Amino acid sequence: MERLRAQLDALLDRFDDADTFRGRLRQLISAYPFSEFEYIISHLLSAGKLTLDEYYDIREDYIHRNLYLYLFEISAPRGFGEVWAHGHLKAIVPVLGKPGKNLDPTYSGQYDFFLDGIRIEVKASRAVEFSNDEPLYVKALSSDSQKPFDMNFQQIKPGCCDVFVWLAAWRDTVKYWVLPSCEVETNSYFSKEQHRGNVGEGQLHLNQRNIREFDSFLVSSTEIEKSIRAAFKRESALRGRT
Repeated sequence: MERLRAQLDALLDRFDDADTFRGRLRQLISAYPFSEFEYIISHLLSAGKLTLDEYYDIREDYIHRNLYLYLFEISAPRGFGEVWAHGHLKAIVPVLGKPGKNLDPTYSGQYDFFLDGIRIEVKASRAVEFSNDEPLYVKALSSDSQKPFDMNFQQIKPGCCDVFVWLAAWRDTVKYWVLPSCEVETNSYFSKEQHRGNVGEGQLHLNQRNIREFDSFLVSSTEIEKSIRAAFKRESALRGRT
């Protein structure tokens, strides 16, 4: 959004009365879907100060930088963390199966996917500016932002799965981490006391200070299945199952 504002502000200098126009903008009252951006662009086009090709370039550039901005408009945590995240992961890794007692007699909803005996739990979060009380879609960050952020992966239960798949959304990308359950449980950033009285459940915060420490678990979307299988082998070895 800041880049778009800067682009449009620079274009205002094409008006002979740019300062007067900026003054009108400061007094502008907007109501969705009519905004200051629509107001500026329509006036630039009408005055012949912006060509249609230039408008298309600005539009395409903005869309490319904000492919996943719609994810920050999902207000219900379950709508993002379960409905979108599970559907997205299933779409890119179709071999993931729905768990049930026919596959695991002990299953009671404690994990999300099943793959050849591997119990998989999915967690998702979104990168937003840390010290900002605006709506999520306003404080959503791009992956190259230098602003402080905090992503909280909650209700983590290492004892209930073999492998974790974490998804994190930025304005312009989605990133994936695949981690053996044991390495989450023993990670120094894992807090085992998310809620008083909870046993075996905790949370882990990723932020600008520690996110690079998880790079060894970062994978591309095409590597997720292979990484799940590799993480399971490591999980079994770490827990002495092999």
